[in-house]
Amino acid sequence: MFSEASELKKKESNLPNKAKKKRLRPELGVVGDSRLSPHCLAISPGGATTTGTTKMVKAKKSSSKRVAAAERHTRTAAAAGAFLEATKPAVQVPSTKKGKAKKAAIKKQVEEDSKDDGDSVLDLGAQKDRWVSFIRQQSLSTEDAAKLLLDSFEYKGLVKHSGGCHCGAVRFEVWASADLHVFDCNCSICVKKQNRHFIVPSSRFKILKGANNLTTYTFNTNKAQHTFCKTCGVQSFYTPRSNPDGYGIASHCLDDGTVRSIHVEQINGKEWEKAMKEHKTIRNMSKS
Repeated sequence: MFSEASELKKKESNLPNKAKKKRLRPELGVVGDSRLSPHCLAISPGGATTTGTTKMVKAKKSSSKRVAAAERHTRTAAAAGAFLEATKPAVQVPSTKKGKAKKAAIKKQVEEDSKDDGDSVLDLGAQKDRWVSFIRQQSLSTEDAAKLLLDSFEYKGLVKHSGGCHCGAVRFEVWASADLHVFDCNCSICVKKQNRHFIVPSSRFKILKGANNLTTYTFNTNKAQHTFCKTCGVQSFYTPRSNPDGYGIASHCLDDGTVRSIHVEQINGKEWEKAMKEHKTIRNMSKS
């Protein structure tokens, strides 16, 4: 047996370095060249099976490493999942009805306004339930409902007209009689514009949209504010020189359905100062 070992060492000494590294060194328990017989590589000089033991230890270590790695992977994945779930933004479902949000807001306001906290400025008394029912049915806020009530009382006998320019960029509403008293002025600019208009106090007039789409032309005394739409050029209302605290509304720019009759009065705008002195009511038409 010793002669065989000596023979093996002699052969090993004649091999290149790379080949030596591949050889089995039984005393070190190193796996050698696969061309050697397995039973020659497994026996150590003391007779113990070193290679098998080494493989078993390595297998155990590899198995424990794989288990630990799998556990770490599981914990990492669970933590990542929890983080993503926590940071996931809430899904917002858009409302299919445009007025749904507005009605909900009005309902909430009504409920808040209807609470009797003892500090309410408006005590509706026995009319409370009737008031709440009315604004719910009409989908009105408390402010809109109060405005409707006040308009109906203050503008008794008046109707709400609406109108605007040609392109629709400018829209307004005005409270006035269904029977309109219209002035047809013969001054230089009114003739050019065919400016037939009726006069109302500023409190009865409201621009609904397009205030930023208006431009103004003035001349002479610069008291009359001739406003018109920047887009289509139509003057649907203006501020007259005779009534700077009111508005002159072009009756032909009103929407259909609210005008019952129109009475036209000629006024001599060419002699404006004289006409104003002689006219008894025109200046009072812009008073609230």
